[in-house]
Amino acid sequence: MGPLTAGLTAGETVGIAAFAGLGLIGSVHCLGMCGPLVTTYAERLDDGGPVSTHELRQQALFNVGRAGSYTAVGVVLGAAGGVLFDVAGLARLGTAVRGVVGVAVGLCILAVGLGYLTRGSAVDLAASIPVVGGLFRRISTALVARVDAWVDGPGIVALGAMHGLLPCPLLYPAFLYAFATGSAVTGGLSLAALGLGTIPLMFAYGTAFGSLSPSRRATLHRVLGAVFLVLALVPLSNGLGVFGVSIPNPSLPMPWT
Repeated sequence: MGPLTAGLTAGETVGIAAFAGLGLIGSVHCLGMCGPLVTTYAERLDDGGPVSTHELRQQALFNVGRAGSYTAVGVVLGAAGGVLFDVAGLARLGTAVRGVVGVAVGLCILAVGLGYLTRGSAVDLAASIPVVGGLFRRISTALVARVDAWVDGPGIVALGAMHGLLPCPLLYPAFLYAFATGSAVTGGLSLAALGLGTIPLMFAYGTAFGSLSPSRRATLHRVLGAVFLVLALVPLSNGLGVFGVSIPNPSLPMPWT
C-alpha cells in the first residue's frame, strides 16, 4: 500500500484496507447519523445557484478535518495501547480487547442493519445510550452554534474535526481497535483509512444537497441493512473466536482478525 505500510504485517495491511472498505460501506450510516449536520453546513454555503468552487472547497476542508481527527485519535490511542501492553507487560490484554471489539462491532452493525431493514431510515443508536446520547446532543449543539462563524472560512476544518468526538456505533469501536493494536502507526493508518472511506459519499451529499429523494434514500438504507447483516457476521465471528466460540461467517478480511 506504499511506504507508510512497509513495516506492517500482512494482517495489519489487510486490516487497514478493510477499514477503508468499512468506511466506504458505512458512510451511508454516516449520512443518516451526521447528515442533518452536513445539511446545515450545506444550507449555509448554498447561494441558490449551481455548486460553486467555494462550496466544493469548504466541503473538502470539512471532510479533511473530519478524517484528520479520526487519524489523530487513532495515533493517540494506538500509542497509549502500546505503553499499556508493552511497558506494563499486558500483551494478552490486547488480544482480549480485540475479541471484545469484534463482538461489540458485530452487535452494533447487526442492530443498525436490522433498523435499516425495518425502518428504511438511519438508526440513532448512540443517542439512545445513557450518557453517550447526552454527549451526542451536547456536541451537536456546539457544532450548530459555531456554524455561522466557521462554515464560510478555514474554521470549517474545525467543524469537521469535532465530528471525531461524536458518539458513533462504528467509529468508537474502531477507536477501541486502534488502542488494541498497541501501535501509533497502525492505529493512525487504520482510522485514516476509515475516514477516507467515508469521504466520497459525505462529500457528494454535502455538495449535492437535497438531490436524493426520501423514497430513494429509504430504498438505499434497506439495501444497506441487508449488507450490514452479512458483514456483521465477520467481526462477530472473529471476536467470538478469540474466546473459543465458533460461528459460521463469510470469508471476508476484517481489521479485528
